[in-house]
Amino acid sequence: MSTTNTQTTPLVEVRNVSKYFGSVIALKDISMSVHAGEVMCLLGDNGAGKSTLIKILSGVHQPSEGKYMVEGKEVHFTSPRDALSAGIATVFQDLAMIPLMSISRNFFLGAEPTKGWGPLRRFNIAYANSVTREELAKMGIQVRDIGQPVGTLSGGERQSVAIARAVYFGAKVLILDEPTAALGVKEAGVVLRYIAQARARGLGVIFITHNPHHAYPIGDRFTLLNRGTCYGTFAKAEISREEVVEMMAGGEELETLSHELAEFARTDAQAGAELAEMAREFEEEAQEFHDEEKSEKEGSI
Repeated sequence: MSTTNTQTTPLVEVRNVSKYFGSVIALKDISMSVHAGEVMCLLGDNGAGKSTLIKILSGVHQPSEGKYMVEGKEVHFTSPRDALSAGIATVFQDLAMIPLMSISRNFFLGAEPTKGWGPLRRFNIAYANSVTREELAKMGIQVRDIGQPVGTLSGGERQSVAIARAVYFGAKVLILDEPTAALGVKEAGVVLRYIAQARARGLGVIFITHNPHHAYPIGDRFTLLNRGTCYGTFAKAEISREEVVEMMAGGEELETLSHELAEFARTDAQAGAELAEMAREFEEEAQEFHDEEKSEKEGSI
């Protein structure tokens, strides 16, 4: 298991965090951190506890136990606005974008630049278009028309606009919730490329996914969750893609399943052999019956 880099303070860190909902234990003793210029992949299958941890990191939930640290200082967020003020931006899978609104208007949604005064104050389209185009270009995103409806973009492109928007508004940490889910191979590749761009600009990225084949190429470290507990945090040099897959699914469960399938195969083979023997015996009996009938008919002629 990798050790924490003691020479730099993590941008975000949780220490022995637990979350209870009544008698239900959603998370138990989870520790994780992300540094500047790093992609931390939070991996786990459905029900592993990823969503609960995301909501703690983004200020939706407060931990029942443990500490939440931002740049070395303990914080107690009570809302997503608190997290955003601290430079922690969460890009959820269901993006808060208005499909019929232009890319630039979506880019500034909630913080629209204006010009004019009083009743003549209006949205500064020229400024918004210029800034949007420039910020997208910094992330390597090329869009034909900044004024086109955001609904005309592909899923990967919309994710990329959301990432660029978060960076522009001062995010230090990007929390990406399943950004490649429901995307094809090419579209997923687009999003992964922009994650790499964010890392190159010095941001910390927490990439939440249940797909190790998307996480492994881009990740620097991997924290694996299983049923609300943590297997640990591993640097890429310490763990292979195959080991990540096995740990996500649960090594013991896979081994048990493998034995069960082998037993099913053996039983099926045995049953198949027995059926084949029964069929052979039936065929012999049928042939004997046919021969007897034939002899009786020949004798009666």
